[in-house]
Amino acid sequence: MIKTIVFDFGNVLIDWSPYYLYSPYFRNEETCRYFVENVIDRKWFTQIDKGRPMDVCTAELTDAYPEYAQPISFFRDRWFEMCRGQIEGMQELVEELKGRGYGIYGLSNWPAETFPGALERFPVLGLMEGYVVSSYVNLVKPDIAIYKLLIERFGLNPSESLFIDDREENVEGARKAGMKSLRFDGVEALKDSLQTILELGINRPELS
Repeated sequence: MIKTIVFDFGNVLIDWSPYYLYSPYFRNEETCRYFVENVIDRKWFTQIDKGRPMDVCTAELTDAYPEYAQPISFFRDRWFEMCRGQIEGMQELVEELKGRGYGIYGLSNWPAETFPGALERFPVLGLMEGYVVSSYVNLVKPDIAIYKLLIERFGLNPSESLFIDDREENVEGARKAGMKSLRFDGVEALKDSLQTILELGINRPELS
């Protein structure tokens, strides 16, 4: 029986993509894609998610790619332009689940420098009873250690906990830690999955 639901933040609760910032800047799809996939790539920004200072990481990357000095600086100085706000319908869903008595927690790979601003901007994050943010603990998903830290910190029973993330490797990491898990593929699909798993109707007129 599921008693606790754990949410990833980026692209589950918050709509985030580097293309929101960089597509208007480059105005050339091929150049933009090259920059996102090869310069500020996942391997690079995972260092930041793991707690390495953003200033240090951007300085090192600028040394390696001086021709991209300005857009690299945007990653630090204009980070929130990569966020388009909360994903529509997710705050209401979290509120519904919380109101039904489920424990609500967060587990996210997120930079330390921008997380305080995220708490100010996105009220859905304030619904969490507790959370683990990667950069504060120097661990990132899908390392099994970060799931175990979440479980131990909040005294969760992994077999009674459901983790929701948009990336399959993170979903699999939760399974390895003994949690139930779902890959997020949109609000309506999530509601359907929760209906099956939790045997609830959640703000769906056809189920009321």
